Amino acid sequence: MSTSERRQRHRASLKREILDAASRLFVEEGYQRVTMRRLAERIEYSPTTIYLHFKDKDALLRAVCDETFSQLAVKLERIRKSSTSPLDDLREGLKTYVEFGLANPHQYAATFLRPIPAGKRPEFEGSAGAKAFGLLRQGVQACRDSGDIRTPNVEMTAQALWASIHGLTALLITEQGFPFVDRAALVEHTIDTQVAGLKTPETAARTQTQPKSRKWDYFN
Repeated sequence: MSTSERRQRHRASLKREILDAASRLFVEEGYQRVTMRRLAERIEYSPTTIYLHFKDKDALLRAVCDETFSQLAVKLERIRKSSTSPLDDLREGLKTYVEFGLANPHQYAATFLRPIPAGKRPEFEGSAGAKAFGLLRQGVQACRDSGDIRTPNVEMTAQALWASIHGLTALLITEQGFPFVDRAALVEHTIDTQVAGLKTPETAARTQTQPKSRKWDYFN
C-alpha cells in the first residue's frame, strides 16, 4: 500500500470516527451544548483536526443527516430495483426503514430526535433526505398507479405512512424499558394497519389469502 493510500484510509477512518462521535454527542448533550472542542475531547484529537474535515458544527450536523439519509436511500433504492410488486415493495420499504433506524440508533436519533434552534435545521430540498422520502413517495405513486391502493393525494399518504413508521421507530429506540410485544410482530401489525386502510377492495380480497412476508432475523 502506498503512502498516499494509507493517508486516504486514515483520513476516511478519522472522518468516520468524528461522525460517529458527533451523532452520540448530539443525542446525549443536545445540539446547542456540543462544541467542536467537546467533540475533540471525545475522540482525543485537537479541534484543529476536526476543522480539517468540517468547517463548523452546522456542517457537521448536515454531514450526519446526509449520511444517515444516504445510507437509507441506498437500501430503499435496492428494493425498488429488485421489484416484485408495488405493494410488496412499499411494505418492504417501510420495514427496511424501521430496521435501519434500529440498527443505527445514534445516527437516527441525531437526525430525527434532537431539538435544533430555529434557523439551524438543514435544508430539505435537494438533500439526501429529500431523495429518501422521494423513494417512499414513488412507492405510494406506484401502488396507486397499479390499482393496489386508493388515495386522492399521494403526498399526503406518503407523509402519513412516514409519520406512522417514524413514530414506531422512535419509540423502539427511546422507550426501551416499555414492555413492547414481540417487535417483529409489532412492526408487521403497524404496517398492516396502515396499508389495509389504503387497499382497494380487489387488492384486499387478493392479499387475504397470501402468506406473510419474510420473518425479521434482525429481531431474533
